[in-house]
Amino acid sequence: MNSSKVIDAKKLFAPSQEQEWIAQAKQGSQTAFHQLYEMHHRQIYALCWRMLADKDSAEDVCQEVFVVLWQKINNFRGESKFSTWLHSVASNVVLTHLRKQKNWLQRVFSIEQQTSYTLPEEAAVPLDDSSGLEELDKHIAKLPERARLVFVLFAVEGYRHEEIARMLSMAVGSSKSQYHRAKALLKESLSDTALAGGNYE
Repeated sequence: MNSSKVIDAKKLFAPSQEQEWIAQAKQGSQTAFHQLYEMHHRQIYALCWRMLADKDSAEDVCQEVFVVLWQKINNFRGESKFSTWLHSVASNVVLTHLRKQKNWLQRVFSIEQQTSYTLPEEAAVPLDDSSGLEELDKHIAKLPERARLVFVLFAVEGYRHEEIARMLSMAVGSSKSQYHRAKALLKESLSDTALAGGNYE
């Protein structure tokens, strides 16, 4: 059997299979929902870890995301890709988790003017492409919280600054400044691996 044909067939089959699982999950099928969990949980965990920079919290919040998904899956109307909608749900769950932390406001850093630096377009790496993200994730995890959140939401998740500003209750200009701050810090960290163990805070 030609292996390339098998791979192509899987690519063609996966979207329809996912839609079938979604339809069944909406009807209350836990088996179908488990299949959706198996398909997406690694990407959702990666998102949680990037935003929270704490593996234990990421594991807990990732599980919470799928609890919320089970409760809200009927809200999915198919107007966007399921993965896009799920990542939006996950982002909101992470932000809700952060707002519940007593030190949320204490961890808001002042806006700093940073040298403009443009990351390549490849910065917006698909979440299912983990091969090139592990090293970058280590640097992202060291960013101050708000800079990290803005960077992940903008560069990885693809939200606009206007949307991020509403999600994080900040001015649009502050979102842009935090993004530039994150890029400058990442540039510094990536340019000198000797600083990888440093603390930006």
